[in-house]
Amino acid sequence: MTIARNVAGVLAVSAFAAGLDQASKWLMLAVVLDPPRVIELAPFLNLRLGFNTGISFGMFRGTLERWPEALGLFKFLVGLGLIIWAALSRHRLERIGLALIAGGAFGNAIDRWRQGAVTDFIDLHWGGWHWPTFNGADIAITLGVVLILLASLPLAERFAGPGAGARRIGPGAPR
Repeated sequence: MTIARNVAGVLAVSAFAAGLDQASKWLMLAVVLDPPRVIELAPFLNLRLGFNTGISFGMFRGTLERWPEALGLFKFLVGLGLIIWAALSRHRLERIGLALIAGGAFGNAIDRWRQGAVTDFIDLHWGGWHWPTFNGADIAITLGVVLILLASLPLAERFAGPGAGARRIGPGAPR
């Protein structure tokens, strides 16, 4: 696969992830959670509007809320780096995983620039324990990490794509 085709595929996956994230956030802000409230979907799942001014899990919230544009720019630059890395990757699962992580980074960067915080709305809980509220960008990032981990497994060679992976050594290996 050529670099140009890799770039096109990576940009498509990344744009899809960021677009789906932004569409879901718009739907929550403008329709479903307007006015803000808690909607119980299942005994372990609510829709609950939240705005994260920190980084992952709300860490450094007080420190970073004064510089949302700087954090947004940082996420955008990380996303660009991931796009380049993905375009150069020879492993299909790794390429898709990196593109999903980049799309998630872009989706959250857009929130930072647009409103100074990341919109979160998915609330997983069990009993009195709540996982930090998250969004579609976080799902894309998590799925991307899982795909990269899967790409590192030996059986992932079947899904690597042409010309990818390590060369086989030993009896029966092509010379």
